[in-house]
Amino acid sequence: MTAGSSAAPAVVVGVVAVVAVALLVWGWRASARRAREAALRAEVVGGPVSLVGRTVVGALVIAGVQWLVLTHPAATGWARVAALGVPALFASWSLVRAVSGGGVHERRQRRGRR
Repeated sequence: MTAGSSAAPAVVVGVVAVVAVALLVWGWRASARRAREAALRAEVVGGPVSLVGRTVVGALVIAGVQWLVLTHPAATGWARVAALGVPALFASWSLVRAVSGGGVHERRQRRGRR
């Protein structure tokens, strides 16, 4: 090629673009792999403690809302029914799901690499 040719800059830009895209894809896949491994570690390490913490916080929120509704002088009968009935429905649903085995999740195995 000659020094004045316009094809040389286009080739350089094309090569740089391909290398940049390849680096972006490689970085994205590496970060996804690291995130997946971190999530797996967090699931194994913090599973029971996290579940207990969320359960306690949820129970405190439900009890607080029920206390507010039941002690508020202007609360209607429907508000009291909702304050007691809605949490009871959620508790019943989760209890039935846990007892019936609906809460057990099996890990799907992927085809190909691990």
